[in-house]
Amino acid sequence: MGTLPPEPNAALIKLAFFQGLDPDEQDLILKRFRPEHHNAGTVIFLQDQPADRLYLLVSGQVEIVFKPYDGEQLTVSLIDPGGVFGWSAALGRSGYTSSARCAADSECLSIRGSDLRRMCEEHPATGVVLLERLAEAIAQRLTSTHEHVMELLRQGIRPVPES
Repeated sequence: MGTLPPEPNAALIKLAFFQGLDPDEQDLILKRFRPEHHNAGTVIFLQDQPADRLYLLVSGQVEIVFKPYDGEQLTVSLIDPGGVFGWSAALGRSGYTSSARCAADSECLSIRGSDLRRMCEEHPATGVVLLERLAEAIAQRLTSTHEHVMELLRQGIRPVPES
C-alpha cells in the first residue's frame, strides 16, 4: 500500500460523499482521511480481520468477496468510484464481514472507524450529514448485493425436469 500524491481537495469534493458540505465541513472531514493507492489484485482487508478502517473509493474498482463457512467464495458487490466499503469499522463491529480486493488499480481514502465516531461526537452537525451519507451508501449496496445474490442462486439452482 502506498499513499496518493497530493491532490487538490477540489477533485475529492466532487465525489457525492462530499457534495453539499460547506468548505469548513469538507476540510474537517478530509484532514482525517488518509489517501491510499492499491494495485490490482491487492487485498485491502480480509473477512473476519479486525474492522478498523472505512474506505471511500476515489478511482478504480474494488470487489467485495464473501466466503460462507460451507461454500466457495462469492463476489457479492463491485464498488465503483464514490462508493464506500469497510463500513463494519464505522459500525464498531469487531471484524469485517467480507473481504475487499482491488479489481483494478485503485485510489482510496480511509479513516479509522474510531476517528470517524469521535468526529461525529465532537462535530454533531457534520456527523449527522456523514452518517446519513453512510446509511445511504449501505442501503444502496445492500439492495445491489441482494439482487446479485438472488442471481447467483438462480444460476446455481436449476429446476429438475419433470419425467
